[in-house]
Amino acid sequence: MNHTLYKNTKISFSDTGKGNTIIFLHGFLENKKMWKEYVDFFAEKYRVITIDLLGHGESDCLGYVHEMEDNANAVNEVLEHLKIEKATILGHSMGGYVGLAFAEFYPQKIQKLVLLNSTSKEDNPEKKINRTRAIKAVKQNYIAFVSLAIANLFSENNRTQLADEIEKVKIEALKTPLQGIIASLEGMKIRKDREWLLHENRFPVLLILGKKDPVLNYEDSLSQIEDTTVELVSFEDGHMSQIENKEALKTVLADFFE
Repeated sequence: MNHTLYKNTKISFSDTGKGNTIIFLHGFLENKKMWKEYVDFFAEKYRVITIDLLGHGESDCLGYVHEMEDNANAVNEVLEHLKIEKATILGHSMGGYVGLAFAEFYPQKIQKLVLLNSTSKEDNPEKKINRTRAIKAVKQNYIAFVSLAIANLFSENNRTQLADEIEKVKIEALKTPLQGIIASLEGMKIRKDREWLLHENRFPVLLILGKKDPVLNYEDSLSQIEDTTVELVSFEDGHMSQIENKEALKTVLADFFE
C-alpha cells in the first residue's frame, strides 16, 4: 500500500489500473478495503484510487476533530502526490461529505461526483445531539458501540440475510481507533451545508439512495435535488448500497462513469 503525508499525518491509499481516474472514499467506521470488489471490477478500464480517510484504516489521526475540509485537503494531497489533474469522486456517506468539501475547494479537479447514501445537507439539531451521544457511548463501551452502529446501517431484512457480510464490516470497523471515531463524529457534527453545490451544475452529479436507509431519511434526501440536474438512483434497501445492492450498483456506476 502507498501513503503520502498531509500536515505530517500519514494518508494511506491504493492505486490500481490505468485510464481516467476514479476515487472511492469510504464512510464512517469503514476503510479502503471496503472497495476491493469495485477496484477489481473497474480497474480493468480505469485508474482506481481508494483512500483511507483521517483516523480510519491505515491513515493516522490528526488532532481531536477531523473536519471534512481536512479530509478533502488530504484527498487533494494524494492527487498531487500521484500527479492526477482530474478525477471522478465517489463518496459513501461520510465519504460523500468529504467529496462535497473537495468539490467546493477544487472544482476544477472534479470530472463527476457520486454521492452514495450521502447528503449535501448539514446535520439538523437532533442529529447533532445524537452525534454527541454517540461520542459518549463509544467512550463508555467501544465494542458495543461499533457493533451496533454497523448493524444499524443495513435495512432490517438484510441484517439476517447479510449476516456474514455485516460481520466482515464489523471486523474492519473495530480496527478504527477510538480517537479516529470521536474526531470523525465531531467533524461530521460541525460540517457545513453544501446543498448549493448541487444547484451549480459545474459537473455531473449522481445521488444514490436507499429507500429503507436507517441513517438518512429518504424523502428528506429527495428535497435537496429539487430543481437540479442531479441524476437520482434509488434502491429498495438501506445505507450500505455497496453491499446490499452490489451488482445493481456496479451497473449503475459503469453507466455513469462512461
